[in-house]
Amino acid sequence: MTEQKPLRVLVWGENQREKNDPRVQEIYPDGMHETIRAGVESLLGAAATVRTTTLDEPEHGLTQEVLDSTDVLIWWGHMAHHDVADEIVDRVQEAVLSGMGLIALHSAHFSKIFRRLMGTSCTLRWRNEDDRELLWTVDPTHPIAAGVPHPLVLDQHEMYGEFFDIPAPDELIFISTFTGGEAFRSGATFRRGYGKVFYFSPGDQDYPIYHHPDVQRVIANGITWAAPATRRTPQLARYRAGDFFAGEYHSPSQRFGGATA
Repeated sequence: MTEQKPLRVLVWGENQREKNDPRVQEIYPDGMHETIRAGVESLLGAAATVRTTTLDEPEHGLTQEVLDSTDVLIWWGHMAHHDVADEIVDRVQEAVLSGMGLIALHSAHFSKIFRRLMGTSCTLRWRNEDDRELLWTVDPTHPIAAGVPHPLVLDQHEMYGEFFDIPAPDELIFISTFTGGEAFRSGATFRRGYGKVFYFSPGDQDYPIYHHPDVQRVIANGITWAAPATRRTPQLARYRAGDFFAGEYHSPSQRFGGATA
């Protein structure tokens, strides 16, 4: 039996509020990305190798070499979405379409990469007034929901509410309700090309959300779910009927090279 290789996980953190806001520094002294990393490592153990990178690193720490060696990318951003270079967004999008998994956390709903992949504005309603959030599992058979209490209770959190301008999810796993009566689609999956995308909303920087063991469990489950079965680049290829009879249906002999169909 072939030994299964550990999943290669990369946690990308904006790491701006942690540097400039004493309250956030107190909650996440090593940065939110490091807290997320520690949670994933504690739950997945030897099944995953976990690295971190941040916005301020060269190429935001997302070189082609790094992405080629990443199975699942976790993305947390908030106040500096506009500072992410478009060429890096192109690179990450291509990696997702080729099979890399993406987990977008909290304010990453408004990141360039998530909006690019969704093709919508990804706007929503929000209020930051120490609301209690109840995260209800609406698909208990989904692997991302495994071991997650129903409901998952967050005593204090920022409110995210509908309307959330995203495409209809492939799978809706969690919805949240808040003390103001609002509801929100807080855990949803999408497939883009060969890649899987999981959006999970809990994680405002003003609260110790990523220290919560049940939130850590959801993220760890999401990694396992989003891991690619294969990595391949979608290709525009010329197809001839004769290829099928020649046994070349899965490997067309010519690609478009500027010619019209």
